[in-house]
Amino acid sequence: MHASKGWLLVLGIILIAANMRAPLTSVGPLIGTIRDDLGISNTLAGMITTLPLLAFALLSPIAPKLARRFGTSTVLFGSLILLVIGMALRSSLGISSLLLGTVILGLGISICNVLMPSLIKQNYPLRIGLMIGIYSVAMNLSGAIASGISVPLSAGAGLGWKGALGIWSLLALIALIVWIPQIRRNPSQKVKTSASSEKRTSLWKSPLAWHVTLFMGLQSMLFYVVVSWLPDILGNLGMSSDSAGWILSLMQICLLPVTFIVPIMAGRMQNQVALMMLTAALFFIGIGGLLSGNHTVVIIGVLLIGVGSGCAFSLAMMMFGLRTANAHDAAELSGMAQSVGYLLAALGPTLFGYLHDISNGWTAPLIVLLGITVLLFFFGVSAGRNRVIGSADAAGRV
Repeated sequence: MHASKGWLLVLGIILIAANMRAPLTSVGPLIGTIRDDLGISNTLAGMITTLPLLAFALLSPIAPKLARRFGTSTVLFGSLILLVIGMALRSSLGISSLLLGTVILGLGISICNVLMPSLIKQNYPLRIGLMIGIYSVAMNLSGAIASGISVPLSAGAGLGWKGALGIWSLLALIALIVWIPQIRRNPSQKVKTSASSEKRTSLWKSPLAWHVTLFMGLQSMLFYVVVSWLPDILGNLGMSSDSAGWILSLMQICLLPVTFIVPIMAGRMQNQVALMMLTAALFFIGIGGLLSGNHTVVIIGVLLIGVGSGCAFSLAMMMFGLRTANAHDAAELSGMAQSVGYLLAALGPTLFGYLHDISNGWTAPLIVLLGITVLLFFFGVSAGRNRVIGSADAAGRV
């Protein structure tokens, strides 16, 4: 790969990654303002965050098929166009355009979610860990920044909620421009993808694929449940809303170094069982800390959950490349895992809230989360063994 083209590809990957969280995390701090301005219910306001997750679940299995037909680079270019249109539409008029734009940007992000691990495996087969680390840091860093500056942009800079959300379309437009040179490389990618997929593996029949999928789904559910309900849990313990907000931000900051280091470690290890065990332990101890009720222990628990979330997300992304033989299978596994994963992520916060309502407290829901970490441990250890989907040991008994 020519040096300039190589750097352009890396820059393109970073910019696409930066567009995969910011359009979503920028909404949360402004949800009250949007609700009051449009005069909508809390339920309808909640749809603004739920719709993208449902879009992820529905479109994820289709993305690999689009990549096989049109080429990965071209499909990613199309997804960036969807992002620009979706974010512009979301901020243009009233509730109808808000919801329609949210769905469109959700479709664009879902394609990027699925195809980026495959793109990395195809272009950087010997540096998967490093590139997944760079990709993960760019994605989570932009998401954290977007959460922090949404209110200052809206109120402080006088942009209003429409301007504060719409400004992120400029980042997608920059990524779109930088990605244009990659389309020229697309025909060769199509040939490689077609050739490598002549002997297809039925992932939906593979126990290993299902264990990777369930690991992805359970870690997504844990993360979105905690992000959604942690402020209420901390408020129930007597903490102020400001303190709860800072603790939640600190939890997300803990993700950043881990999402860079863990993929590199995982890529150099013969298997990832030890990292999977550590990840489940961090979640288990962290959730146990929330149950303690002691403020100091609770804060330590939240930080451990943050580190565990970073480990889990990075390992899930790594599994798509490490447990497949080629870029096509990596895209298929990514699509399968993220379809199930984001469906669980969309359902998790609602089910957790329902448990809170019927139990009239947080103890029972948190105990259920501890049970989920046990399942995460089981599926993670299985996924972490050094096997490849389609091989005799992967398709056989678990």
